[in-house]
Amino acid sequence: MESIQTDVLVVGGGTGGVAAAIQAARRGAKTVLVSESSWLGGMLTSAGVTAPDGLELLAFQTGIWGAFLQELRRREPAGLDHAWVSFFTYLPQTGAAIFADWVQALPNLRWIQNELPLEVERRQDSVTAVRFANYRVESKVILDATELGDLLALAEVPHRWGWEWYSQWQEPSAPRHPSGLTQTYSVQAPTWVFVLQAAESALPTEPQSATSQFAESWTGFGAEAFLNYGRLPDNRFMINWPEQGNDYGLQADRLIQSAAARQEFWQDAYAHAQDYADWLLDQLGGGYELATGTFPKALIGGGAYALQPYYRESRRLQGLATVCEQDILPVAGGQVAALPMDAQQAVNAVAIGNYANDHHYPGFRLALQPKSIRWGGRWTGTPFALPYGSLVPATTDGLLVCEKNISVSHIANGATRLQPTVLNIGQAAGMAAALCVEQGCQPRDLPVRALQTALLQDPTAPAAVVPLFNLLPQDPDWRHWQQYYLDHPAAYPMDGHMPQFDQLINKPINKPIDKPDSKYYEGYFERDGEQSYRLSQIAPGATAAAESVQLVSLHPAVNQQLQDCQSGQFLRLQGRLNRSGNWLLVEQLESNLLS
Repeated sequence: MESIQTDVLVVGGGTGGVAAAIQAARRGAKTVLVSESSWLGGMLTSAGVTAPDGLELLAFQTGIWGAFLQELRRREPAGLDHAWVSFFTYLPQTGAAIFADWVQALPNLRWIQNELPLEVERRQDSVTAVRFANYRVESKVILDATELGDLLALAEVPHRWGWEWYSQWQEPSAPRHPSGLTQTYSVQAPTWVFVLQAAESALPTEPQSATSQFAESWTGFGAEAFLNYGRLPDNRFMINWPEQGNDYGLQADRLIQSAAARQEFWQDAYAHAQDYADWLLDQLGGGYELATGTFPKALIGGGAYALQPYYRESRRLQGLATVCEQDILPVAGGQVAALPMDAQQAVNAVAIGNYANDHHYPGFRLALQPKSIRWGGRWTGTPFALPYGSLVPATTDGLLVCEKNISVSHIANGATRLQPTVLNIGQAAGMAAALCVEQGCQPRDLPVRALQTALLQDPTAPAAVVPLFNLLPQDPDWRHWQQYYLDHPAAYPMDGHMPQFDQLINKPINKPIDKPDSKYYEGYFERDGEQSYRLSQIAPGATAAAESVQLVSLHPAVNQQLQDCQSGQFLRLQGRLNRSGNWLLVEQLESNLLS
């Protein structure tokens, strides 16, 4: 067995773990990353969910998340506009290659593959080392980046699993007592994702079977819309479907009982996905098949099937701070959640998120307090910020968490678990670990302001800690205004829009946007309702209206301009057309047509 000593040890190569390891190493810490497979990225790659949810607005594309999107655009020649579930879809191997390249470019980051943690060593109240089958790694700071919070269990760090009742934190959506839902599903259902591919001429048929458990899988959508939900480049389709699809969560407690029980759950979830794939291929008609070259071979999964389940929930740390539902909901009359504060009334935000609170329980619906808002002609989620204390154990030193295992309630986990947010969590944890090494302190003693400043000033991928709709990361005063709201939290605008930027960012731009996949479109603007717009489109070069498409945008200036347009107004737009969602993603409106 090889013995290793390092500054920072990251156990788990998933979404949060790879971000944490990259950030710690970029800061200068000697770092070891131990992954369970040969692919890095977890949800974003090996679990097959290559349609990230949340933090899609331009103002929120910061840090490692923003850098990942930029690199995806560079490496995917067909672009990222394919599906209607997300603004960004890509091939799993593309994402895995990006993370591998980033990790291998760092000389102070050692990546060990295909190892699982077996034992955690402690010295009194501090974790000090982790033993694997072939390695023992001793580290100054250890990060639990496992998919299911395995280090928390191995180190006997206090943690939670499953439901909490209303009486614990008075969360508006928490159940008051057990029910059929809570007794059937202890946590949100995982999904074993798989990928289909089609010939160019393939035309899906509607389902014929009325007896299968999947018989009404796409009722209300139709076969084409169902497939386009997760359409990827190269005429491939990510199948991650919650309605009588491949979600599987029966007896999910097996995931934390033993290695054998976890393997049994994997087998059942994988068999369920295989049954669903067989049914789909039978129903879709000719021209469709499993995309067998998508993932590397594995004992379970691989080929067309993801290398692991897509976990939506984990063991969850009992931390210095716990994120509850109230912390992710909009303030009264506003469009943002309140900034998290410490006992001294200082802002302790270190990572941002904005996704709607999304829970998966096959056969059941959980009523949740709404946190979706209209913005840019579409629905998005209320932005929120996560406190540093949710990454730090309440009673254990030498340890940070950086995955779905943060200190969060079962209810709020539905919004904090999404891939871009977990990248942000990982980046914050990795930076915190490196700073603890620099300052010779425990994570609980790290000044949060030092962490916030380091994230904002990172030379490679500076990350936002305060969510603002109209503060773009390329703005020269971006760091100043992020810091301003840390220093003046009472000035934080409840609608999330900086009033001092209204005139600056909302000036229409005449210069064409230099993007090869952007085109010009002309047509007549129609307002269907509040933040709901259409363009009766004239295709480029045509002379008559060709079709009607929804107008959406991720840019704050365009968002404001669309609100100011009048029905019947003729517009010339620059943007990208998405046939799956039947929307035109507007990147610019020409100013001479807005008067």
